[in-house]
Amino acid sequence: MSQRSRLTEKLLGSRHEMGDGMSSLHKWLTNGLLITDGAWGTELQARGLLPGTMPDTWNLTYPERVEAVARAYVEAGSQVILTNTFRANAIAMHGCPEDDLDAINRAGVALSRQAAGETLVFASIGPTGKMLLSGEIDSEQVSAAFASQARSLAAAGADALLVETMSDIEEARLAVDAARRTGLPVIASFAFDTGKNKDRTMMGATPESVAEAMVEAGADAIGANCGVGVEQVVPICKRLHAACDLPIWIKPNAGLPTMEGTAIRYSTSAEFFASHYAALRDAGAAFLGGCCGSTPEFIRALASAQRAAL
Repeated sequence: MSQRSRLTEKLLGSRHEMGDGMSSLHKWLTNGLLITDGAWGTELQARGLLPGTMPDTWNLTYPERVEAVARAYVEAGSQVILTNTFRANAIAMHGCPEDDLDAINRAGVALSRQAAGETLVFASIGPTGKMLLSGEIDSEQVSAAFASQARSLAAAGADALLVETMSDIEEARLAVDAARRTGLPVIASFAFDTGKNKDRTMMGATPESVAEAMVEAGADAIGANCGVGVEQVVPICKRLHAACDLPIWIKPNAGLPTMEGTAIRYSTSAEFFASHYAALRDAGAAFLGGCCGSTPEFIRALASAQRAAL
């Protein structure tokens, strides 16, 4: 029996006392690959977010600017958009009152939903920013933080939960477990950016080890975001797809960032980014968008490439 078949057996054997997120994903993917959105942080910075400011707090202080980012991606052709809630957990936003965190998460979903129309809204859950292995935080605290955020996002009406930009398999496992308890579909996405071939996470996890662990954790889809650029993510996508039968989520960066004065610039053009559409589709991507440095222009280019490929 192949590794892929063994992983599939584990997946089917673990379902589905907490809901059937896989069937929802399959329904959404009936007509093929879905175009997601691009970066949020750089888009908010373009609208005045200052360095050092938690973007998530803008859900309450500048909701119209947050909604404008979501709307820009919908108008560009995104079929899935995220929420401005990447850091909105009790550990990453240490000291933020629980009621405020709940309000930030709920507002994040509401703002994306207002802009979405028929577009799906997947709520973003990022890492805590603390390392479990260091002893500075324990698994119970991490689980509680993720569970609280997941409940808020689900209660606000998210279509699915995206655990993203992970590097530590154990932290991702805790986040997926917390997210699954809401009954919503759960996607687990890792940042691959280290090693000779830039195919390992900061903690040394490979696409294959990530696939095995996330299938066992009960994720409904797995993927890669942030980390490398579009050309480097193609082999990572192939390896994730070969390792399991889950849908693959792909959101690479817009190349490498450089500083121009106080501004951060990314090296990849929207046209170059979109030129990899077919390669990523053929590599097994089920969801495709952009991460750091990508803009609505990138999504417009991807949507155009998708139409041309039909």
